[in-house]
Amino acid sequence: MQKRRFMFVAVFVAVLGGLVVPASAEGEQVQVRLQARDADGDRQPVIGVVFSVANEAGETIGAGETDEEGVFLLDVPEAGTYIVTIDPESLPPGIGLVNPDRISNEARVDVGGVGNSLFAVDSEDGVSTTSGSSGISVRRVAQLSADGIKLGLFLGMAAIGLSLIFGTTGLTSFAHSEMMTFGMLTSYFFNYYGLAGFLGFMASWPPPFGGGVNLIFATMISVVLGGAFGYLLDASIFAPLRRRGTSLVAQLVITIGLAIFLRYLFLFLFGGGPRFYAEYTAQSARTYFGLVSLTDKDLIAMGITIAVLVGTGVFLQRTRTGKAMRAIADNRDLAESSGIDVQRVIRLVWVAGGALASLGGTFLGLSENVSWALGFRMLLLIFAGVTLGGLGTAYGALIGCLLVGLGVQLSTLFVPIELKNVGALLVMIVVLMVRPQGILGRAERIG
Repeated sequence: MQKRRFMFVAVFVAVLGGLVVPASAEGEQVQVRLQARDADGDRQPVIGVVFSVANEAGETIGAGETDEEGVFLLDVPEAGTYIVTIDPESLPPGIGLVNPDRISNEARVDVGGVGNSLFAVDSEDGVSTTSGSSGISVRRVAQLSADGIKLGLFLGMAAIGLSLIFGTTGLTSFAHSEMMTFGMLTSYFFNYYGLAGFLGFMASWPPPFGGGVNLIFATMISVVLGGAFGYLLDASIFAPLRRRGTSLVAQLVITIGLAIFLRYLFLFLFGGGPRFYAEYTAQSARTYFGLVSLTDKDLIAMGITIAVLVGTGVFLQRTRTGKAMRAIADNRDLAESSGIDVQRVIRLVWVAGGALASLGGTFLGLSENVSWALGFRMLLLIFAGVTLGGLGTAYGALIGCLLVGLGVQLSTLFVPIELKNVGALLVMIVVLMVRPQGILGRAERIG
């Protein structure tokens, strides 16, 4: 057991340590081409929009604006990966960002080439704008609803694991959000550096050993390592605490300290600036039914998420292990007396929770950007979804997160985007006032 724990710790430290390896790219210019649809649905250049370019250290290289063809072009001093940031206030009246949370994108340019960075803009009746006051239209409601479902699905991936951990152990883990961040950062790490990132002798080998691997393969590695991370946390911290009879309140405080430690460890190793995956970052959105604009990566990620969630539901309903998880969540003492190995099932719950959190974190990083603070920003929304759906119920967590995602995005119809998380809290408060145990929770008598 000690040897196994050491192996997991070694892999965890090696992966995190590899995040400090600087990116290796070369280029001469950074380019952005900005277009938006006119009243006839044709793409027209957007003129006079201000962009700034910074290197990976956050130092500004230069700035400028789009010309008559909607093109911003800037010379860069050396080979590298650059962060391009748009000034939303410089967008012309009637034009807004399709994803107002994403004002920065990454540009990677090769020697003698041009690094392109893509920003999706559209007429304000089809997007959520920074002001949150562009009015209500069918198209805007449809777009925000689609964005809310997407956010809810990604949050649901992590929330199911958190809810199962609570159901089987009674522990509310504040460190679960950092498990999402871990998955996102490991996906980024393998996407850029491959296995050579922490095994340097393979640097000259072909991918996936020397050099980055495709994001799909990197995500698979991340999911496996996320499950291993969940195993490590339970085996090294929480299982011993359970054996000692440590109170749930004390364990909860430990998860808060663990979350803070991991968060700033990620900041130390990864840096504070936003980053982006090597593939599938710059994609043009397609319009469906004349109402909703989504990129191919969003559709694929949502499809994979739905498939995984359906598979999780089938696993919980049809397999012996899944039934054991539900039995422990329903009545732990009765499950143990019937012969179920409770500790083994709890360990599997931690593994599954870590794997699902890693996948959800990777998809959130693909939808927005890769950041050390992503898990912290999503923590409140995850807890809102779990509480809203009913603590300890996997299906309730999914339904709760879908409602939270819709509440967050649709609230921008009435409030500035900076306050959009208030919508999630408002939905949670209203539902819990009517049904305190949550949507799928079970009412219990106290006292």
